Amino acid sequence: MGKIDFFIGPCVLESKELAFTVADFLKKELAFLDSKINISFKGSYDKANRSSIDSYRGPGIDAGLKILEQVNKEFGFQTITDYHSPAEAQIVAKVVDTLQVPAFLCRQTDMILAGAKACSENGARLKVKKGQFLSPADTKNIVDKARNYLNFEDILLTERGTSFGYNNLVVDMGSFQIMKSFGVKTIHDCTHCVQMPGGLGGTTGGKREQIIPLARAAAAAGADGFFIEAHPDPAKALSDSTNQLPLTQIKSLVTDLVQIKELLNGK
Repeated sequence: MGKIDFFIGPCVLESKELAFTVADFLKKELAFLDSKINISFKGSYDKANRSSIDSYRGPGIDAGLKILEQVNKEFGFQTITDYHSPAEAQIVAKVVDTLQVPAFLCRQTDMILAGAKACSENGARLKVKKGQFLSPADTKNIVDKARNYLNFEDILLTERGTSFGYNNLVVDMGSFQIMKSFGVKTIHDCTHCVQMPGGLGGTTGGKREQIIPLARAAAAAGADGFFIEAHPDPAKALSDSTNQLPLTQIKSLVTDLVQIKELLNGK
């Protein structure tokens, strides 16, 4: 079993100070797992899909990428962030190690092709979130598009729940095996899958108490890696305050997930 991918960080890059606080915590608290996990620091420079026009979106592409560059230089972490248009793909791929396609854009062919091309030219990976409106089987078309430029090992598919309306998401634990059958690794989005989109009217709600049990279940169901949004004080976060995990719970969760994966691999 190779190293397990973990994508961890705040939902949005609120500031350099916040990014450094989270990165420093991850560096120190998860150092004992260095031989078993690969950490990519996560932070969004723009949250383009917000419930309200008044919601904080982020520092923007230039300032956000600068923060991610600084995190990489200071702490040595690989980095991941979303891009929101084909034109942004090359700009982002020159800085980060993994480009992420937001769930609502996963069917946009130009987004996938531009991201895959940029990743190929810059030695990055493409991580695509399965839209809340797609079945796991539908993601084969996403893989086929990305394969125009990338090998299977550079394409990651992410399970983040399926919407049936009424401000709720449901994780199909069978989705990991279906998506893995297309030759790629699968990632469980531990925190977005417990969102309640628009659940608070002007903002998104969430069921933070479900993050840990669902993550453990996903590890047992075959997820290859894990995406976790974390914040020193989630209640004060400027985005997704109801479904980010407190930093203090990261060490125990990551440890649990590694142990489950090792158990399944006979270690």
